[in-house]
Amino acid sequence: MIYFDHSATTPMDERALDVLKEANVKMYGNSNSLHDVGGLAAQLIENSRRRIARLLNVPNHRIFFTNSGTESNVLAIVQIALASCKKEIIISKGEHASCDSAVDYLARHGYTIHSIPFRTDGIIDMDVLEKKMNKNIGMIIVQHVNPELGTIQPIEQIAKIAKKYGALVHCDLVQSFGKIDVSPIISYIDSASVSSHKVGGPIGVGAVYIREHVRFEPLFQGFPVEGGFRGGTLDAPSIASFATAVIFAIEEREDFEKQANALHQQLIDQLKRTIPAHHLTIYGENTIPHIIGLGIYPIEGQLLMLRLNEKGFAISTGSACQVGMQVASKAMYALEASPDRAKEFVRISFGKSTTVEDVKALAEAMHSIYTEHITMVK
Repeated sequence: MIYFDHSATTPMDERALDVLKEANVKMYGNSNSLHDVGGLAAQLIENSRRRIARLLNVPNHRIFFTNSGTESNVLAIVQIALASCKKEIIISKGEHASCDSAVDYLARHGYTIHSIPFRTDGIIDMDVLEKKMNKNIGMIIVQHVNPELGTIQPIEQIAKIAKKYGALVHCDLVQSFGKIDVSPIISYIDSASVSSHKVGGPIGVGAVYIREHVRFEPLFQGFPVEGGFRGGTLDAPSIASFATAVIFAIEEREDFEKQANALHQQLIDQLKRTIPAHHLTIYGENTIPHIIGLGIYPIEGQLLMLRLNEKGFAISTGSACQVGMQVASKAMYALEASPDRAKEFVRISFGKSTTVEDVKALAEAMHSIYTEHITMVK
C-alpha cells in the first residue's frame, strides 16, 4: 500500500520510536508518585515541556499536555470560554470536529455561536468576520492550516480584528506545527493546540499552549495534573517521544518543504495533462504543499478512494475525524459548495517517505479510474 494520508497520521520517526522504547523500559513510573521512579518520569515530562515551549518560544508553565489534538481543542476552548464573562463565540465553518464539539457544548450552556464561511480561495471570509464582531465576542476559533485544503489562514490579520474588540484567539496548529514556521503567529494568539502523531510522534499525545494571564476554568475540579487543566496520569514516555519527533521535524522542515513542493507540482501537472480541466477541481490558494484537496467530476470521492484502495493507494475523503459520519467534507461545507461538488472531494497528503515515483503511480491510477468511470457513464 502506497500511503497518501499523512495528514490523518504519519508513521513514527525512528528516532522518536527509539526514545519511546527506552523510556518505557527505564522511566515507566507515575509522574505524580513521590518516590524516585515517579520523580524520573516527572523529570522526563518537564524536560519535554521545556523543549516544546522553546520551539514555540513561550513560557514552560503555559504548556499543558493532553492525549490528543482533539482533547487539546475541546479543553482549551471550553475551559477558557467558561472563565470569560463574554458569551458569544466566532468559529470558522471549516474547523476540526473537535472545535465544533466544543462550541456545541457551549451553545447548550447559553453561549451564542457565529459561523464564518470560507471565500472561494479557502480563506476565512474577513468581511463577514468583521460584520460579526462585537464587544460580546469572547473568542475567535480558527485553524492555522486547514487539514483538507491545506490553506494557511491569515492569523495575524484575524488577531488584530479580535484585539479591537477584546476577543481571544484560539488557533488549531495541529496541521502546521513542525511543518511550517509558526513563530510569526505565536505572539498573536491566546491559545493553541498541537498533536504528536502529525509530526512523527506516537498517537495519544497532544499539547495546549495558553498565553500568560489568560484564565481557564477546569471542567472537573480537584485534579492535580497539569495545573488542573486535565485529569489522568501523563504518559511520560510518549510525551518524550513527541518532543523528540517535533525537534527533528523542525530541524528537517526546510528539506521536507522542498520535497513536498516538488511532489505537489508533479501531481498537479500530471493530473492536468490527463484529466480535462472542466472535470478537475483543485481547491484552495496559499496552501501548505503537502496537502492537496481536489475533486474529479463525476466521480464521488468515496468511490475514488475505494477504487484507489483496491489499486494499492491510501487517500482520504477529508478529515479522519469526520469519516464515517455521513456528512460532507467540512472544507466543502465552509466553501458552501454544492452537494454534488462536495461529494467529489478527496484529500491527498504527502509525508517524508513519499517519492516522485509514488506520485506518478497515483496520478496514473487516478487517470485510469477516471477513464473507466467516464466510459461506464456514457
